[in-house]
Amino acid sequence: MPLPLMMAQLTFASMETIARRSLMMARGTCSPAEYRRMVREKVRAVQISGSRAARGQTNFAALLTPFHSRATGNAKRLRRK
Repeated sequence: MPLPLMMAQLTFASMETIARRSLMMARGTCSPAEYRRMVREKVRAVQISGSRAARGQTNFAALLTPFHSRATGNAKRLRRK
């Protein structure tokens, strides 16, 4: 996927996820599992990107992929709730 497209998708999926989760929090319907997911997914994405960078992978798209896949997945999942 071209880097500009990946960055655009990441931006919009992140904004959607933040908005949906914020609404859940405001309504009091955000589960403890969802709160844990918020932290764990970011930690895991940083671990994957960090290990890729440590191995010398300098392709920016490869470093963004863990964040992109989680953000787009969350947006899709939260649309169903």
